Amino acid sequence: MTFGIDDLPVRDELRGKSPYGAPQLDVPVRLNTNENPYPLPEALVERIAERVREAARTLNRYPDRDAVELRTRLAEYLTETSGYHVGLRNVWAANGSNEVIQQLLQTFGGPGRTAIGFEPSYSMHGLIARGTGTGWISGPRHDDFTIDVPAAARAIAEHRPDVVFVTTPNNPTGNAVPAESVLALYEAAQAAKPSMVVVDEAYVEFSHGDSLLPLLEGRPNLVISRTMSKAFGAAGLRLGYLAAHPAVVDAVQLVRLPYHLSAVTQATALAALEHTGTLLKYVEQLKAERDRLVAELRALGYEVTESDANFVQFGRFADAHEAWRRILDRGVLVRDNGVPGRLRVTAGTPEENDAFLDAVRELKKEQSA
Repeated sequence: MTFGIDDLPVRDELRGKSPYGAPQLDVPVRLNTNENPYPLPEALVERIAERVREAARTLNRYPDRDAVELRTRLAEYLTETSGYHVGLRNVWAANGSNEVIQQLLQTFGGPGRTAIGFEPSYSMHGLIARGTGTGWISGPRHDDFTIDVPAAARAIAEHRPDVVFVTTPNNPTGNAVPAESVLALYEAAQAAKPSMVVVDEAYVEFSHGDSLLPLLEGRPNLVISRTMSKAFGAAGLRLGYLAAHPAVVDAVQLVRLPYHLSAVTQATALAALEHTGTLLKYVEQLKAERDRLVAELRALGYEVTESDANFVQFGRFADAHEAWRRILDRGVLVRDNGVPGRLRVTAGTPEENDAFLDAVRELKKEQSA
């Protein structure tokens, strides 16, 4: 008899679930995981090596438990790019924005508590909620994938969740959430509980608009979550961070693991923050390529969701998974996120995007034949 996961005393809410993941296939063009396609510039690679070499000399000691230097530099970056002053005590950092979200749910969610998100949205919010024993509620969106704010406010009033997630730009659809919508949801959340509102800005550097950081003023139950994986081209680094009232930063430290950010991680992130000017130039190139993809896909007759991210959702397909497979057959890997009739493509280099557009042109011809 085979022994498997169902034979283990796994928690009931985890039974029958699948882990988060995207196909990692060896194909010529991979545009399925929203990675930045540009390798780090050589000057930054050298600086990382220098910083890590320095850190290596003291690896016999634990790293800075509170990552003070890193949090200080992250606060400076947020202030420089948003115009809204953020200080050391407003910032916390962890191993990717997923760990930031996990720590927030460990602190403000947990058994007997609930979180709400407006789906389709970033699937890890619900997965991390289940992993922390937090009940998950799926809130409403319009057919164009914008949040149905009145319906969302009613859902918040009805369910009185402890944590509200708002993803802007939204993954996988790409559309941004206006500040007035976030404010309306924040007010609804405070009237209902009050509860924490977490704004996930993983893709904000690619947005046509501004960060919602200034909304933190006077709103102690609001959190802005960010990552260095996308705009910084550092998906392999695994560094996420949040900005919030100092009391929130104090609270999440109640659940953080001791010395959770390694000395090597901190050194690498600090090196990257020394090169923000260069890295953000790549962001401008990707925004232009993203806009090109939107225009080209629409010209081919596809429905395309407005995108403020480094990816584009497009369709409609009678069978999205079959369309995904046919594009893959042409050497291009995109994402089948499970949104009915839609696929998602990451903005890559011009050459990668050309290969993708050639593939969908051929697909369109096949479907029209």
